[in-house]
Amino acid sequence: MDTRSALRALVLALFLLAAPHGAGAGQFLAAVEDLPLMPGLAETAEGSLVFETPQGRIIEASAEGRLKPEAVQSFYDATLPQLGWQPVGGGFFRREGEVLTVTVGGVGGGRVLVHFSVLPE
Repeated sequence: MDTRSALRALVLALFLLAAPHGAGAGQFLAAVEDLPLMPGLAETAEGSLVFETPQGRIIEASAEGRLKPEAVQSFYDATLPQLGWQPVGGGFFRREGEVLTVTVGGVGGGRVLVHFSVLPE
């Protein structure tokens, strides 16, 4: 295990230990083993798309819940750098040859839809 992988595993373990206990705590997206699912969000029924290419993986996933879009964006802006994702701005993050996009939008009725996309850089 290289230093970056060991550091990422340590940060992930600390994140799990520091997360509040209860429903939704410590959950991750099914398609991305180290992308946390914010408490209050649930993956959508459509599920995820995972595709491996010679250039890298392509992942599409979404989640929704009764949260404020600003709170969701703040959660991911604060959490993802702890997992090695470097913020680029505007919901874009970069890590080890991949680009993650987190798009947050309101769908009405106090509900928010979050779309996650991982593509090779």
